[in-house]
Amino acid sequence: MSRKIFHTLLSVREAVEEVVKRVKPAPKGVEEVGLEEALWRILAEDIYAPVDHPPFDRSEVDGYAVRSIDIEWSDELSPVELRVAGSVRVDEEPGIACRPGEAIEVATGAMVPMDCDSIVMEEYTERTGEVIKVYRSTSPGENISTAGSDVSAGDLVLLKGTRLGHEHIALLAGLGVGRIPVYVKPRAAVYSTGDEIVEPGEPLSAGKVYDVNGYLVTSYLRELGVDAVFKGRLPDDYEILRNTIESDLGSYDMVFTSGGTSAGIRDLVYRVFEELGEVVVHGLKTKPGKPTVIAVSGSRLLVGLPGFPLSCYMILRGVVKPIVSLMTGLREDERIVEATLPVRVRKQVGKTWLIPVSLVEGVNGYSAYPVSFSSGSIASLIYSDGYVELPEDLDTAEAGSRVRVYLFRDPPSPGRLNIIGSNDPLLMELLRATRLAYSSRVLNTGSLAGWHAVARGEADIAPTHLLDEETLVYNTPFLKKFNLEGKAVLIRGFDRLIGIVTAPGNPKKIEGIEDFLRSDVRIVNRVRGSGIRTYLDHHLKKILSERGVPFTRVRELVKGYTYEVKTHTAVALAVRQGRADAGIAVGYVAELFNLGFKPLTWEEYDLLVPVEKQGKPGVRRLIDALVNKEIIEPLLQGKYGRYYRIPVNAGKPKHNR
Repeated sequence: MSRKIFHTLLSVREAVEEVVKRVKPAPKGVEEVGLEEALWRILAEDIYAPVDHPPFDRSEVDGYAVRSIDIEWSDELSPVELRVAGSVRVDEEPGIACRPGEAIEVATGAMVPMDCDSIVMEEYTERTGEVIKVYRSTSPGENISTAGSDVSAGDLVLLKGTRLGHEHIALLAGLGVGRIPVYVKPRAAVYSTGDEIVEPGEPLSAGKVYDVNGYLVTSYLRELGVDAVFKGRLPDDYEILRNTIESDLGSYDMVFTSGGTSAGIRDLVYRVFEELGEVVVHGLKTKPGKPTVIAVSGSRLLVGLPGFPLSCYMILRGVVKPIVSLMTGLREDERIVEATLPVRVRKQVGKTWLIPVSLVEGVNGYSAYPVSFSSGSIASLIYSDGYVELPEDLDTAEAGSRVRVYLFRDPPSPGRLNIIGSNDPLLMELLRATRLAYSSRVLNTGSLAGWHAVARGEADIAPTHLLDEETLVYNTPFLKKFNLEGKAVLIRGFDRLIGIVTAPGNPKKIEGIEDFLRSDVRIVNRVRGSGIRTYLDHHLKKILSERGVPFTRVRELVKGYTYEVKTHTAVALAVRQGRADAGIAVGYVAELFNLGFKPLTWEEYDLLVPVEKQGKPGVRRLIDALVNKEIIEPLLQGKYGRYYRIPVNAGKPKHNR
């Protein structure tokens, strides 16, 4: 089969415009459903209130309906006495009215009798027989909900195109609306393609990956109001692909596939779409998301999404959502916030980059931290708050640039705990044990980036274990180097044992960092700016200097030096899977994956906290957890005990030395 080259690449907006022009997407029709079936359906008509709510003047408390003028001078020292003329239950119409010097007992939710203008709460009265003493005054209207004060008959309460949630259904029920006009759902068949795909829950062999996109696409379409059905995996077989999709065109309004859309010889989706309809989009000027194909077959839509999960999601968000929303009738405004890009991003000209970001609120507003540049990322789907769009004619976005963030979800609340810096397994356990994990955003940027984040006013806590090469002291010298003396404080954290992680039994007999220079050893490195990377570079510089070799040659002398990962577990996994022979990490991860471990040193892992953030509740809770025996001792008695220790000054400020 010949290789198929991409046609003219379109921008995201051009792709949407081209599809809309060809298909003219619109809802299929309107149907009525009951309240129990209305959840997540798309409202097809504006809803006006048919009745007032509340439908009558009603009491908001248990107490006595009175004329406020009768008790306007009442207080604890001089209570007013009123005769109880009767009572009104919740389910009855009052048969009496308020008269001067009288009160009428009412229950919460009961109709307010005529000529009563307020309700005095029961706890401010004392009853003896048919007489009450009232110990405080009321103002007209106090504790009364008047008819229509919440919603008046004829008010516009819900707009056409609203996706109905529980709160909308409650409102409709309260207004007596039992049948609701909603748009008929368009139907979609969803497939994953590729022989490399494995169903979640099945064993994963070499070269295989679990199917993400089948479930991602199906659930995303359902959120948009589509009757989407995931029909499983299709193999890399042209005839099966063609026959299956052709059959679905008779039953579904849309057919979605993921994977098999690139220009490779074995990528078949384009050719199937081309035979079954007219290809409208074949390739986008975006990263990620270039291998996207969209075709029209009569009134049906064929969508081939990229195989990598992040790439697939970005096209769902940027291309599929605006098109499908026209078919479901969903109307939602794009939510956008302005933010600052805290790091420099270099990109190629000619493509628009769609970068998922995590928002951190600082003294100057939001900062947008890139979460991942990998099209295959799945963590980005959870840890990103939105994405930024860097235009195709831009080659570099400088740190400090202002960007627009297109939100995936509500922006983070001011109370969220922003932890930016070094990664550590015990820190994550402390966040879980204190339940701070539910209200924190942890960005594993490395120690150095954490210091910068504190300097910019973005981080509440920056975990750090930076070794100063001049003094060989951890962390404290950097207060002066970053001009943070008096602006931030180092809180003593814990010590952790780092060392060389090797394959079980250490088959290559790697005894120290000097062995990283052997030609038969390949390492996995940590990212630049991390404490482990600083530690490794310090020792490699020393070894190379003793050999009379400049450090600038380290990349050619240490195999795998440029193979960088963000976390300790990633180091262990690289060794376990044979992608590296060794790497430096905290000892706990070696035990976790049953790997060899050669201890190197105990390092100081501390928490850098801006002075003004010390009183933030989440910051205090985490610091207090370091010395809380009920929290820390069970962790140290378990799997972390051999690799962590708590110093006597844990939780206290460190002083520069």
